[in-house]
Amino acid sequence: MIAVVLGTRPEIVKMSPIIRECEARNLDYFILHSGQHYSYEMDWAFFEDLELPEPKYNLDVGSGTQAEQTGKILTGIEKVLMQEKPDIVLVQGDTNTVMAGALAAAKLHIRVGHVEAGLRSFDRTMPEEINRVVADHISDYLFVPTENARRYLLNEGIEENKICRTGNTIVDAVFQNREISKKRANILDTLGLEPREYFLVTSHRQENVDNPENLRNIITGLEAVHREYSLPVIFPMHPRTRKMVEQFGMSLDGVSVMNPIGFLEFLQIESNARLVMTDSGGVQEETCILGVPCVTLRENTERPETIEVGANVLAGTGAGKILTSVGQMLSRTGTWENPFGDGMAGRMIVTICGGLPGMRKVPIKSNTPSCIDQV
Repeated sequence: MIAVVLGTRPEIVKMSPIIRECEARNLDYFILHSGQHYSYEMDWAFFEDLELPEPKYNLDVGSGTQAEQTGKILTGIEKVLMQEKPDIVLVQGDTNTVMAGALAAAKLHIRVGHVEAGLRSFDRTMPEEINRVVADHISDYLFVPTENARRYLLNEGIEENKICRTGNTIVDAVFQNREISKKRANILDTLGLEPREYFLVTSHRQENVDNPENLRNIITGLEAVHREYSLPVIFPMHPRTRKMVEQFGMSLDGVSVMNPIGFLEFLQIESNARLVMTDSGGVQEETCILGVPCVTLRENTERPETIEVGANVLAGTGAGKILTSVGQMLSRTGTWENPFGDGMAGRMIVTICGGLPGMRKVPIKSNTPSCIDQV
């Protein structure tokens, strides 16, 4: 039995190819949702929009301090795992749900597979970096998206035979969910936008939105971009960001703020943007895959491949640097190579975790250690 543990909307998106593969093979599996995000109702819409089965368990832990939230998730996951006794627990990414899920399983001597393992920003002030490192070092199978990620794990002393280079499930998700989105209403028509005639913004990272100086600088930079290019700046605002904007008494001039939207709508608006400004790691990947220039509102990134291929640039949170970086990226044509794989990561991961009895093993690249035969 496979336990798919997730807790945030990006995890739902990136786990969707794995869930679909489990469904297609009629495997014995279940979904456990920690309810880490602010609104489980918003997450529920993601399952519905992406045509995924509903979670068997929802812990509904909500927000809290790092310790409070992690503790609630750890306790809840442990109870479910003791009841269900799965053979392997799959977690994805770098959230508190990932670390708690991996730790609960490891302490119960249940195998752990970390999807999107090996990412590093090398910034331990980020809670996500701590979560990544802990999850990687207690996992039995590390499904890395790139050669950089594999090398980082080897440098940290993780055994080579635990590491499998699969590509990133975000490629599968973008391809699969873009097909679903074509059946839905066009959000560009709803918002009165023309393709390539607007900028898109996302920002939710704690180090950005909880810091009044950083948040003010980002807003000033967005306002400067709007003045310079006279194009709409569309900002689907995360609940955390909206809360801090209101708490700090800030306003946004020339920036069109809207409520968060579903992933399918976001995929449409993202794929048609002239350029995206973000502090999200997942959005950095998506824009790279979609051929849309990206400006990252951080000083570092755990997706260096996006910079190496020319799809992304680090701007930090300084208003002047944001404006300069936008000008730099507007000259990019979007013809860079996608470094995150061929869209078969979900199938490979499920095969590695067992798949159907007697099923032919999915071949993996010659430079990938063969942990596939150890399951």
